[in-house]
Amino acid sequence: MADALDAGRDAFARRAWAEAYAELTTADRIAPLDVEDLERLARAAFLVGRDGESTDAWSRAYQQLLSQEQPIRAARCAYWLWFGLHSRGGQAAAGGWLARGQRLIAEAGQDCAEQGLLLLPVGLKNLWEGDYEAAYAISRQAAQIGQRFADADVTILSRLLQGQALARLGRVSEGAALLDESMVAVTSSEVAPAVAGLVYCAVIQACHELFDLRRAQEWTAAAAQWCEGQQGLVMYRGQCTIHRTEIMQLHGAWTDALDEVRQACQRFIETGEIWSVGAAFYQQGDLHRLRGEFDHAEEAYREASRRGRDPQPGLALLRLTQGQVDAAAAAIRRSVGESSARAARARLLPAYVEILVAAGDVDGARAGVEELQAAAAELDAPLLYAVAAHAEGAVLLAAEDPAAALSALRRAWKLWQELDVPYEAGRVRVLLAQACRAIGDEDTARMELDAARWVFQQLGAVSDVARVEALAGYRERRDARLTEREIQVLRLVAAGKTNRGIAGDLFLSEKTVARHMSNILTKLDLPSRSAATAYAYENGLV
Repeated sequence: MADALDAGRDAFARRAWAEAYAELTTADRIAPLDVEDLERLARAAFLVGRDGESTDAWSRAYQQLLSQEQPIRAARCAYWLWFGLHSRGGQAAAGGWLARGQRLIAEAGQDCAEQGLLLLPVGLKNLWEGDYEAAYAISRQAAQIGQRFADADVTILSRLLQGQALARLGRVSEGAALLDESMVAVTSSEVAPAVAGLVYCAVIQACHELFDLRRAQEWTAAAAQWCEGQQGLVMYRGQCTIHRTEIMQLHGAWTDALDEVRQACQRFIETGEIWSVGAAFYQQGDLHRLRGEFDHAEEAYREASRRGRDPQPGLALLRLTQGQVDAAAAAIRRSVGESSARAARARLLPAYVEILVAAGDVDGARAGVEELQAAAAELDAPLLYAVAAHAEGAVLLAAEDPAAALSALRRAWKLWQELDVPYEAGRVRVLLAQACRAIGDEDTARMELDAARWVFQQLGAVSDVARVEALAGYRERRDARLTEREIQVLRLVAAGKTNRGIAGDLFLSEKTVARHMSNILTKLDLPSRSAATAYAYENGLV
């Protein structure tokens, strides 16, 4: 037992959570652990996703502390029992443990840090119910208690809740400052690992709600680095991974984002992270849709829905791209009508405007633009300013005011460029071309379409390339000896892809890709892949 216990304690100190869990479990089988080691076991079990074992260890520690007449420490155990049960949906049991902890503190009649800790679930409930003033007041009170007792966990969790409440009250800069302060404490290793993971996830989620791309990028990178430093960590990886791939998608790294989110999805299924599975499938749907892989996008959105993730606005945008405008409009109107939260509506409205413009409902689209502009002004978020200007330009163009549309679209393009969001910048250039064409400037229109086509080709946005070519009247040179699939394979060969990479991109087997490659070399009477690459460039196939 001594060897297993020492190894478990050492692993815990090194943040090797899987090893700590295994060694402490072994020691506990030989002889029951004392309170300190039970708490270590409970924390390690939670971090490696062994929820039942974590609850059991915290419960045993709670009972031991009561038998030792230590009600204050027992109340802290009750908080962590609430935390673990609540995080996986056990609301009734979580509420029972919270009530136990509160009763112990009340009966003890002792001023302690745990008073602040047990205020936090109350403040969090206020936040979720929309009573942001109450959430802010309670979190301030808890922070004062945490500071008085120099309890870092209580203080940082309280400041996190304060920041969230202030942001939702519209005091965005104050809220963001508190969120940053919470993250600084986490990156300085001032709090327990479970607290650190919670702060990372909550702050990154808040950044997304505020459309603060800069902060989201910075703190997502920090969270990823923190996760890598926790050996065997299962908890907290899900949300971090999803948000990281969302940022990769914005910056145009679609292939890398798709690879990462596929791997993450499989991991989430294995570990039972229900929310993360649905979000991962939705992200795959978006990436497949952007790449023109509509069947795969459809299936991914359906899987997301099965796992509890609303497939909108992605599914409505897919229907729009497929030419099913009425179906897209009905879906997005329903989705926006059911949404009341500011952040949720702001994420739906860009698609809402685009689809209503396509459906000919310019007045409805204009109302969506006005709401986007109000949200951008309230949050002072560059990302939302770009979205709003983009949507405004589209509506003005639809309303046959191309001169005004050009002004809004130039502003949108500049913002997308500054944010390094190439796909949206390319889409703006398509609208700029249409506006220039409407005022008779055909030369500039063709230049804008050419620039947009180049961006979409770099990204692999197949359907967007086809649309731009149709608008430009572009006719690509093709070799009549090759099938459409062989041309696709040849282009990817010319881009430097291996057979395995081509198989992944086109959803074929490597054997099928090799057969296509053999056919290409035979039909074109070429000796090698390098010769095929040269042929593709010389004949305008890429």
